[in-house]
Amino acid sequence: MRIIIAPDSFKGCLSAFEAASAMEEGIRRVFPQAHLIKVPIADGGEGTVQALVSATSGQMRQLTVTGPLGRPVEAFWGILGDGRTGAVEMASASGLPLVSEEERNPCLTTTRGTGELVRAVLDAGLERLILGIGGSATNDGGAGFARALGARFLDASGDEVPEGGASLVNVQRIDLSGMDGRLHNLEILVACDVDNPLCGLRGASAVFGPQKGATPDMVERLDAALSRFAEAAEEATGRDVAQTAGAGAAGGLGAGLLFFTNANLRPGVEIVLKAVNFEELAGSADFIVTGEGNTDFQTACGKAPVGVAQAAKRHGKPVVCVSGGLGKGWRDVLEKGIDMVVPCPAAPMTLRECMAQGFGMVSDAAERAAKLIAVGMGLVK
Repeated sequence: MRIIIAPDSFKGCLSAFEAASAMEEGIRRVFPQAHLIKVPIADGGEGTVQALVSATSGQMRQLTVTGPLGRPVEAFWGILGDGRTGAVEMASASGLPLVSEEERNPCLTTTRGTGELVRAVLDAGLERLILGIGGSATNDGGAGFARALGARFLDASGDEVPEGGASLVNVQRIDLSGMDGRLHNLEILVACDVDNPLCGLRGASAVFGPQKGATPDMVERLDAALSRFAEAAEEATGRDVAQTAGAGAAGGLGAGLLFFTNANLRPGVEIVLKAVNFEELAGSADFIVTGEGNTDFQTACGKAPVGVAQAAKRHGKPVVCVSGGLGKGWRDVLEKGIDMVVPCPAAPMTLRECMAQGFGMVSDAAERAAKLIAVGMGLVK
């Protein structure tokens, strides 16, 4: 029997690799002789680089970069096993967990550190980049990213405006003469799992700003600032991307990438699954186990487990999802290729208790799933 184990991370509890190991342990208790293949996955957020590096036998690299609030942070990036593709996740350099709840203020946070990671990819002489842009603490339209690569954002007096999203309202001109020329030869695939435009009621500020600490007043200010930024960026580049699906991702970094690089925005899980050759693996499996920290209506909109399931269904393979919890609309995933959802908690407990026992709970849930499969296959009398 051949079983593919392909979970996303259980955010704040287990990395995708740790979750896969926990599932492996549980499944082994039911199918000790099975050939288990672990393929940790991600959809552009936390764990994307590790998933890609692990699946391709690549290398992880460390780098000190500018954090969301301008302080140095230790970030990482990766080189995939092909030796020509880099992997960066903005969560490592510009992510929300890097800012304490007391300091969260998207008017001030910057994507400069993400740009510094991309510069490291360029310095390594790589030809391709997979850039995951989930989990940001920022709302600066990718201005900080562009600054790290040579752009200048100037006010009416010709002075550079400060870092952060709110200051973009004062941008009159964007000087791209110092942009790193190597960007023209770098193929950039952006792992993006939202389709929001840059501004407006569905834009970066209105939809994602509050979770980054924005008050209603801040949301209004930030939306106006991104609108001015988009006007200046269109003047500088000749590109009109503000309404493009995904432009509002990562506080507008999606738009910044479209303005200032040759990036292509695509569903994150699609990029990751292709990079790890998941289609080929799925075709040879008897069944597939995926999972995530919480399964709800958002999962059905294209999160990692549904991406796994849709690939599996192209080969007619059954899919089980082990979930840390079930939220509103979780049944929607049953129409997207997932055949069974197995929640982890086996008894009433708090979230803190679940997180503390995460590895064991995921392992036990995978065991229950495997047992049910064994019963369905007639392997248990």
